[in-house]
Order: sequence, then structure tokens, then C-alpha cells
Amino acid sequence: MHILHLIHQYLPEKVGGTELYTQTLARHQVAQGDSVALFTPTALPITDHRFPIIDNGLRIYRIPVGERASTAVLRSSFHHPVLTRAFAQVLTQEKPDVVHVQHLMGLPFGLVRQIHRAGIPLVITLHDYWYVCANAQLLTNYDETVCPGPNYWLNCARCALARVGHGRAYPLMPVLAPLFAWRHGRTQSIFRRAAALIAPTHFTADIYRQLAALSGNIHVIPHGLDLPAAMPAKTAHDGLHIAYIGGIAPQKGVHILIEAFNQLTTNQPPLTAHRSLLTESLRLTIYGDLTAFPDYAAHLQQQANHPGITFAGRLPPAQLWAALADIDLIVVPTLWYETASLIVQEAFAAGVPVVASDIGVLPERIHAGVDGLLFPPGDAAALTGILRRLQEQPAELVQLRTGIRPVYTIQEHVARVTAVYEACVQVHVNT
Repeated sequence: MHILHLIHQYLPEKVGGTELYTQTLARHQVAQGDSVALFTPTALPITDHRFPIIDNGLRIYRIPVGERASTAVLRSSFHHPVLTRAFAQVLTQEKPDVVHVQHLMGLPFGLVRQIHRAGIPLVITLHDYWYVCANAQLLTNYDETVCPGPNYWLNCARCALARVGHGRAYPLMPVLAPLFAWRHGRTQSIFRRAAALIAPTHFTADIYRQLAALSGNIHVIPHGLDLPAAMPAKTAHDGLHIAYIGGIAPQKGVHILIEAFNQLTTNQPPLTAHRSLLTESLRLTIYGDLTAFPDYAAHLQQQANHPGITFAGRLPPAQLWAALADIDLIVVPTLWYETASLIVQEAFAAGVPVVASDIGVLPERIHAGVDGLLFPPGDAAALTGILRRLQEQPAELVQLRTGIRPVYTIQEHVARVTAVYEACVQVHVNT
């Protein structure tokens, strides 16, 4: 099958969950004999984008658009002649059987019309909430809480104003609201032109059914893991090693984890010799890029007053499994509606239980009391209680570890995505 992926940014220029997923999917599609290409904008100075860069059999068309501020990215959704012309050329050159949209942020809505006019089936994966939220996360810019809904798109306008530093310019909200209503109409038209939609979780699918009024079938296909042939052996150590692996941003709730962990030394009852050893060897390692939100990262480093806390920086994907071999517990303290939370599946693959916020997809991923535990989002005291209990009762951690079930693999995922492609192509042929 001839597949063209469409994505808003790509590796190595940008590293994120959607980019890593797309790379893994494309490489496995190439490995199974598919002809695979990818179209993406770039800030890099590419001299001739008509000829793709070949990466492990994947043909990558990088279209130079220069550095774009967030407002320019938003405007690009409505109009960007360079991207529109380049995509038309690539579509003619590649002649794909199916186009798989991974993300459209900063790409013109008109690209979908080109795909539709060419009679090519369109598949869209809902990696986040961008199609129903210009902020993509259903998280407000003005107070960093979960969005209660568009409210006739006044909340969308308020978010946009807050992004450019005018969160209290309330008189402008009714002026901007029609722009976001129009944007909503455009994204709705994209869904009408799609042959299939894929969501990584039932929660994500339900959010789209609610906010986009989608009545058709959404294929729920969990992201699969590209597992190593053999997992690294678990590292023997005393005490309890807790870790956070992910983005360092306010909505990720890392400050909640640090607040909870800090209390493990200040509120301890009298220690026995055995528990003293546990306390001294209590560790929290925070893996994540400290440069994305430098003010927040600086706040976290100032907040961390427990001697066992280490900021280890971004964890390269190649080192993930070795790092997990030395970890006893992963904590996911998120404050927003994660769409996939792949780290939960990765932790389970390595035999590591997870403690997470009871929000969004996490209750779908974690079976509380079986392979992990849940706590109310933002409740540092509740998290402290869980961590202290696992510290004092290591048998419970062992029990959670034994409750972990096999995870969904990339091979299973690719097979199901391929089946969606084939069904879409067959319908197109028959019509």
C-alpha cells in the first residue's frame, strides 16, 4: 500500500509523542513492505523540497516555512500558499492510496480539500484535542485549568487573548468569538471528509463525540509499543526509587509530585532501623526537558527540598528501558486530559506499577488496586499518603507488580491501522 503521512512537525527538529508515534508507525509500515512518505513543515533552510529525504526507507518532504510564532501558526490554518502549493506537488508526485493525517496544527485546512478532490481516502488520528480546541489540550491559557467548554466560543477567544498577554481584554472576546466559531465549522468539515477516525483511547473518542457531535464510528486503537527483544534486568537496590518521565510543564502536575514527595521526610512517625534505611534510600528522579518552560522548571528546582530528588533532564528514547529497570514506581500527576499517556504502557511493559491522577484516560489505562493506584488530581496530600504507604508496605508494591498484564505492541497496532486503511480503500473502490 502507498501511504502518505501528514504531520505539523517532525523529528529531529521537534520531539514529542505524536512525532515519535508517527516515526515508529511509518518505519514499521516500511518494514512490512508498504511505500511510505511524509509531508511536514520545517524551520530548517531546505534548498529544494521537491525531492524527499530518505530515512530508513521513509520519504520525508520537509517544506521550509521559517520560524513561526504561535499567532502565525494559527493563521497558517486558514491560509499558507507555500504549504498549499507544495502539498499539491507532493500529492501529484506520490499518488498515495491513503493519506493519514497525524496532526494539522499550522497546516492549511485547504490541504484536506485537496485530498478530497483527488479522491484519496483520508484517515485522521486524534492525538490531542486540536480539532475542538485551538489550544489542543482543553486547558485554558488564562488559569491553566481544564476548559469547561467553548461557551459560544467566548472561552476560545479568551484563551487566544491570554496567549498574547491580554487575558483581561474582555471587550474583545465577542469580537474574536466568531473566528473560533468559523474554525469549528472548518474542523467539522474535515471530519465529514474523513473516511475514518482513530483515537488512542475510549476517553478521547468520547470527548470528540461530545464536543464535535460525531455520531459515526471512531476506531479506538491503543498506541502499541516497540518492545526490545529482551528487557534489561531489574537493578537491585535498597529502598524505593520513584520516577516521573514526561514533559516539564504546569499541566503535567510535576509540582504536585514534588510537594507530595517533600512531605515524606517531614511527616514521618518515629523510625525503626529498617525504616530508616528505607527513608535514606528514598529517591525521586524527574526526567524531562527543563528548557521548554524554564520559569516552571526553575520553580520546581526551588520547590524541591528533599535530598532524594534529582532532575535528570530529558530521557532519550534509547535509554528508556534501562532507566525503567532501575525504577520501582512511576508517578503520573497530570492535571489535564491526557489522550494516551504512553508512559503508563511503557512502565507496565517494564514491570513497573503506576500511581496516577484520576483524570482523563488514566483510569482507563490503570486498574486501581491491580497494576497501580489513583489519586484525586492536584491532591498532594493524597499522593503523599499513597507514597508513604508503598514505602512502609513494600509487599503492596510487589502485589501491584504481579497484577500487570501484557501491553499492546506496535505490531498489533500496525495490523489494526492497516485494516482501517484497507477498509477505506475498498469503500473508495466500490464507490
